[in-house]
Amino acid sequence: MRILLAEDEKRMAAAIVALLKQEKYDVDHMADGVSALLALESNMYDIAILDVMMPKMNGFEVSRKARSKGITIPILMLTAKSQLDDKVEGLDNGADDYLTKPFHTAELLARLRALGRRSSNFQDSVLHFGDLSLDTSTATITCNSSGQSVRLSEKELRILEYMIGSHGRIVTRDQLAIKIWGFESDAEYNNVEVYMSFTRKKLAFVGSKVEIKAVRGLGYELREQTV
Repeated sequence: MRILLAEDEKRMAAAIVALLKQEKYDVDHMADGVSALLALESNMYDIAILDVMMPKMNGFEVSRKARSKGITIPILMLTAKSQLDDKVEGLDNGADDYLTKPFHTAELLARLRALGRRSSNFQDSVLHFGDLSLDTSTATITCNSSGQSVRLSEKELRILEYMIGSHGRIVTRDQLAIKIWGFESDAEYNNVEVYMSFTRKKLAFVGSKVEIKAVRGLGYELREQTV
């Protein structure tokens, strides 16, 4: 699971990052709200932890703008404020949960586990793009035009799930390597193209008009042929 932490207090951020890595989470840290929103738009994260009081853009605004852009991942707000009005404002702006500083690390981890379970329970198991249906529960793609289906490998499933979730945006090789393999290395970058080739063959096998196009210098784009 990959987590975005947006926290401007250096010591607090370092402590949370260390804790999450110790618990085997992948975590990226941003120190201001603008950077946090840009990171969320990459669609690389499973959960976001947002501090309320951040420079450039506060956590309430980051959450509100993320929701307006269709970003649905669970959001946990961190704040030094415990007043009811602040909690209500956070929830009204799209946050899923609220944790007041100072907090025990065990409580933070418990909240993250709960949000992770909630995300899994509400996630639609069948995703659609063009004439293609992806059933994540069975790792199967079906072309709705031809009726042909085929099973996917774990990596092929995660690639298509991520690209469909990106809603037609170009995704970079770096983003795919981090999202699918969880870390950066030359070997994993090379594997991206290998598994892209496998996935393209599966799309062609079922006769789908959906294709993965390489965009020179940028990355990959999922699109549907119009002709």
